[in-house]
Amino acid sequence: MDSISSMNEALSYMEDHLTEEIDYGEAAKIAHCSEYHFKRMFSLLAGISLSEYVRRRRLTLAAIDLKDKNTRIIDVAVKYGYNAADSFSRAFQTMHGILPSEARDEQTKRKAYPRMTFQLSINGGCELNYRIVEKGPFKLAGFKKRVPIIFNGVNPEIAKMYQLMTPAVIERLKALSDIEPTGIISASTNFSEERMEESGELDHYIGVATTNSEATGFDELNVDAGTWAIFDSVGPFPETLQNVWGRIYSEWFPASGYEAVEGPEILWNESKDTENPKYKSEIWIPVKKKK
Repeated sequence: MDSISSMNEALSYMEDHLTEEIDYGEAAKIAHCSEYHFKRMFSLLAGISLSEYVRRRRLTLAAIDLKDKNTRIIDVAVKYGYNAADSFSRAFQTMHGILPSEARDEQTKRKAYPRMTFQLSINGGCELNYRIVEKGPFKLAGFKKRVPIIFNGVNPEIAKMYQLMTPAVIERLKALSDIEPTGIISASTNFSEERMEESGELDHYIGVATTNSEATGFDELNVDAGTWAIFDSVGPFPETLQNVWGRIYSEWFPASGYEAVEGPEILWNESKDTENPKYKSEIWIPVKKKK
């Protein structure tokens, strides 16, 4: 697809500038999308953040350069963006498990992180049901917390948030819910760039979408008017939901003509009965048409 081809052209641009300060805005232009979407697409397709990928590529090339015993370690460090020998040594040892000085020995094992390319792979021809809607401004009202990113199992910080959802609080929140997605929802926004290394943080909200200006007593997030892509997930929870999340970025975005924009990613669940084999959820992602 053109989108995947453009992403690979952007990777080529970065590869050609590994010994310089990379202009990620320029890379995004080559990929025909915003810098925000470029970084989000990259991290979700590659499984690591863009900055971590660049770091690994630079340290891979640095290990090759150090084979030349006539090259000073500090010169290699500066070449790949490290202004101090000790910071270069720490980064090098973290990746390769050896010091830069030890990399000069031909018998010493190093690690290589190959250049990456993306391919569009669609398996099984399964439908991905979605709709596009335009929404005016609204806000999320409820509870907010900065929480660590955890991929597997229960996030204890989010679990603590749900303890605040007493029957009385739920009743108050539902009284504020006056637009889609209706009822209690959760939302995540302001992701750390280290999202895919499972070491960053995000702002997590539990509450409702509302246009009511009297949502006092709750945390609030103002959401601008815009376009939303809404994806259905129907099946065993959470496997089906996780599969849909992956397909949105690996299949839908590259072929859709849309790109993600900054804003909360919202999850609506039909009920608390997660044992239902036809459990229904909706994923709401703010998007815009590509230019």
